[in-house]
Amino acid sequence: MKCIHCQGKMKRAHAPFHIDRKGHHLSLEAVPAWVCHQCGESYFVEREVKTIQRLLLQLDKQTASLASVA
Repeated sequence: MKCIHCQGKMKRAHAPFHIDRKGHHLSLEAVPAWVCHQCGESYFVEREVKTIQRLLLQLDKQTASLASVA
């Protein structure tokens, strides 16, 4: 597998994922991914993307719950 940015070789490894969402920050430090050893670009496969999406939905629900208490 080659990186679409630099054509470097991709290898299975772990990569960080960070997102700011509705005033909160989600930080995952070691998500399984394809990582380019030339430029460092990361690609997450469908399984990990779906897991991250589920975490974000839970974050939305929990933050909505916090907002309703205030």
